[in-house]
Amino acid sequence: MAALLTRVKGGFQRLLERPSTVDLKRYKDVLASVRWREEKVEALSDAELTEAAAALREKVAGKASLDSQALVELCALGREAARRALDQRPYDMQLVGAAELLAGRVVEMGTGEGKTLAGALAAAGYALQGRSVHVMSVNDYLARRDAEWMRGVYELLGVSVGWVDQESSQEDRRAAYACDVTYGAVSEIGFDVLRDRLCTSVADLVHREPDVALVDEADSVLVDEARVPLVMAGSTDDAQADPEVAAIVRTLRPGQHYERDEDNRNAWLTGRGAKVVEKALGDIDLYSGDHSDRLAAVNAALHAHALLTRDVDYIVRDGKVHLINTSRGRIALLQRWPDGLQAAVEAKERLKPTESGEVLDSLSVQGLINRYQRVCGMTGTAQAVAEQLREFYELKVAVIPPNKPCVRVDEKDSVFDTVEHKEAALIEEIVARHETGQPILVGTLDVAESERIASLLAEAGVEAVVLNAKNDAEEAAIVSDAGAHAAVTVSTQMAGRGTDIRLGGAAGSDADHDKVAALGGLFVIGCGHYPSSRLDSQLRGRSGRQGDPGGSVVFCSLEDELVVQYAPEAEPGSIPGEDGRLDDVTSARYVEHAQKVAEGVHLDIHRNTWRYTRLVERQRDLVLAFRDDVLRTDLAARQLAERSPDRWKDLVEEHSEEVMATAARQILLFHLDQRWSQHLAFLSDVRETIHLRALARETPIDEFHRVAIGEFKGIMKEIGDLAAESLDTVPITDSGADLAGAGLNRPTSTWTYMVHDNPFDSEAEQALQRVRAMVKKVKAAKPPKR
Repeated sequence: MAALLTRVKGGFQRLLERPSTVDLKRYKDVLASVRWREEKVEALSDAELTEAAAALREKVAGKASLDSQALVELCALGREAARRALDQRPYDMQLVGAAELLAGRVVEMGTGEGKTLAGALAAAGYALQGRSVHVMSVNDYLARRDAEWMRGVYELLGVSVGWVDQESSQEDRRAAYACDVTYGAVSEIGFDVLRDRLCTSVADLVHREPDVALVDEADSVLVDEARVPLVMAGSTDDAQADPEVAAIVRTLRPGQHYERDEDNRNAWLTGRGAKVVEKALGDIDLYSGDHSDRLAAVNAALHAHALLTRDVDYIVRDGKVHLINTSRGRIALLQRWPDGLQAAVEAKERLKPTESGEVLDSLSVQGLINRYQRVCGMTGTAQAVAEQLREFYELKVAVIPPNKPCVRVDEKDSVFDTVEHKEAALIEEIVARHETGQPILVGTLDVAESERIASLLAEAGVEAVVLNAKNDAEEAAIVSDAGAHAAVTVSTQMAGRGTDIRLGGAAGSDADHDKVAALGGLFVIGCGHYPSSRLDSQLRGRSGRQGDPGGSVVFCSLEDELVVQYAPEAEPGSIPGEDGRLDDVTSARYVEHAQKVAEGVHLDIHRNTWRYTRLVERQRDLVLAFRDDVLRTDLAARQLAERSPDRWKDLVEEHSEEVMATAARQILLFHLDQRWSQHLAFLSDVRETIHLRALARETPIDEFHRVAIGEFKGIMKEIGDLAAESLDTVPITDSGADLAGAGLNRPTSTWTYMVHDNPFDSEAEQALQRVRAMVKKVKAAKPPKR
């Protein structure tokens, strides 16, 4: 009964906290005061405007929040600064959005509603309070563009702004982070955190204490990428790809030498396949303990060969394998699979292997975000992930009403029995609309599909511009012209593109806009549903901006990968028409059901992953707090003097206190960093095999916690002992400790990357199987039809 009451209470609480549209009544007086103050501010010179902002800074500095009077002043000054710097007067709804960001919420604002400017006004408000703000974007291009675009607004308000990207130097980074507001891709900001963790001198640090994170495309960053670890690696040897194994696996045939499960997530050798491989490798016993490394290489090569598809999961460009971010349909910069699988794919494509090495430290995106004292964000689709934002970040969602009502018409799905029939109907629809001159945006699910659709359109006499992971550098220009008369644009994913689509084209006149509007505006066609309904909404949201007309429809089939993987029991609910169309409700529900199952599986994986990650993050916090003390104080010298008093005393006569303090810090930091790296490697090994504990009726997560806590318990003492021992072997010079002279070598080179989710992760498979088991159980419980 208690458990039931708890669930009911939790459900009721979630119902109460369900996101809803912001009540504009409570902003009525504020907005009225802003308009009154705006008239006064318009008369100020630029210098006087900046002085007024400085006066506001002095008034609100150090305060936890802005009172209504300060909010009015910020909005009035910000509105005028935007009008002068950008020739844009922020709408009331943009000011409301900025106010909700300043309240620490994730705001949902539709595409074309001006999130970038609203975010800048909020960032300026935080900066005037004396806070350091990091505006996190999804990629380098948007971070740099938005920082430069909003620079004039910030300068008029007396707020400094900078940005970082992959090309930024150490000096550039330090200068950027010293600004009031710093723009950067979430990955780049995270990588700088990891780089700082390897510094042995305070002068080398680039970051300040994390304070405010304002996250653009918040659902994508906080949910889709939350599980993706950012990794700092140190050089060892090149990746151990085995060209011989790749060549052998390349000859294997499905059904004969290996089999795949129905989800295409796992592959394994048949008895016949194992014999072929064993003979090719010199008549070895592949499954003996002596050849476990060869078995691992074969499994990785088989996964790369059988389960990963070029131009779907990755592309090859400039002699390298580039992973594709499935949620954004573009190259996932700096991302890679775990080394064994990454090397196997490179061997499959006959490419030179990229370097690999030991993991020095890692940080999940979720762990990065949770470092900040205040987190807020903005996106066009926050309601769908409101529960996750509350569960994982304790964030609430505020839905900002559009400046003008959305009049876009979203048609019901067009469902077909086969992919072939679906694509034939889709091409027919595009051709018919194109003949009228109406611009069309086609959203595909992967690179291969985008190129196939473009090819089919070419055969039908329609020229389309293709935007996919192969030419993402040109995306801004392509997207901005997608609303031009008669334009046909085929894109893999529109999430995070960051560019508004104006009817009539980017450089079109008002007449061009009106001409396209008269044709019905931009029409969006989806080639199938994404695993997340949010991605569908983001695609649709490209049409109907600021009250413009528009429409959307999704063409899908019962053969779509989403349906096959997550609703394999799907079958037509009626006899298909001659064109394969299914007009019955049952078929459409199968597609809807598949998407809901996919969303449930991904949420299950997110929750489970965070349960594992949370403990490691806590251990990392303890290590980093200790490391920071070592870096900034004389803690290392005091510890070593206490552990080896005689040796320490001898070295200080021989050298100076200052030299020995430096040496002690260098020695202790070396052992701390090395031991932490070893701890991460140990936990990684435990995590990879922990699901086997379930076979012994142990709860995997509980067992992981037990092992991780036990392993960590003595780590600080061990680090101190190793450092004390090194006093006897490490040569001391005027510069401190000669670690290399004692064979204690730090990596000669380091690099950063993001580990892409392993597509063959056992947790994902287990989550999916649990959902399927429930579906089968429900079906079995239903009475038979009469």
